Amino acid sequence: MTITKPAAVVTGASTGIGHATTQVLIEKGWHVFAGVRKDEDAARLSQEFGDSVTPLKMEVTDSASMNAAGKKVREALGGKTLQGLVCNAGVAVTGPILHIPVEEFAQQLDINVLGVVRTVQAFGPLLGADKSLTGKPGRVVTMSSVAGKMGMPFVGPYAASKHALEGLSKSLRKELALYGIGVHIIGPGAVATPIWDKADDTSELDKYRHTDYIKSMERVFHWMLDRGPKGLPPRQIGARVHHCLTASNPKNRYAEVPQRFENWTMPRLLPEKFVDKQVIKRLGLRPEDLKRR
Repeated sequence: MTITKPAAVVTGASTGIGHATTQVLIEKGWHVFAGVRKDEDAARLSQEFGDSVTPLKMEVTDSASMNAAGKKVREALGGKTLQGLVCNAGVAVTGPILHIPVEEFAQQLDINVLGVVRTVQAFGPLLGADKSLTGKPGRVVTMSSVAGKMGMPFVGPYAASKHALEGLSKSLRKELALYGIGVHIIGPGAVATPIWDKADDTSELDKYRHTDYIKSMERVFHWMLDRGPKGLPPRQIGARVHHCLTASNPKNRYAEVPQRFENWTMPRLLPEKFVDKQVIKRLGLRPEDLKRR
């Protein structure tokens, strides 16, 4: 099948933001190559969206898998450029940096940072870097997070990966300018995705009950359980992706954050030392808090 509509690749398309982005783009007349890891997710997307979606089995930690998916998309496009590449696949590894296994930290970076590099190398040529293709250059959208700008306790691996993604995206934007390919960052805050369906799972906390951090981690855990399900609808992020891919002059970065003034504007206006002090106090991370335990 040769694709005649504008087409985009969306990684991590089985649930959450990736699924919502797939849905929004299809509703707007796009064809989506939807990156998934499981056969059942591929079948479900095909049933839901029909011929408007082409599921792609891929693993962002495996270059061979990504390159094979890139070849499939190239064949389907029939010599035309890909109009969008949405780097959405990612995970969140949590834990205090003093105690988290380095292997888990490395996995976080492999998926969220090197996974984006593999994705760009597999599909970037199709956006217009390959000059043998016809059609206007496409655009890249990377899915960062508010965590990439504000490092909070116990999400150090995730914050590090998203901070790295911010820098990676800025460098990539300047490099791909050579081909007229745009690169845009979306940094969501809390989004109401199926990840909160596992809210009662305390296994991540249980691993650190022997540490001095457990009381503070429990406070963060309960805060996330309260705020997460009240986050932005995934479709709002999907709509922002569509805007990045189609607007005549989109911004370099969009912060999609609920209660924006409280959770984004004000913390960035205040002195960092003041913000740190408030967070440390609220979470019980002062030396005097340790003495009470």
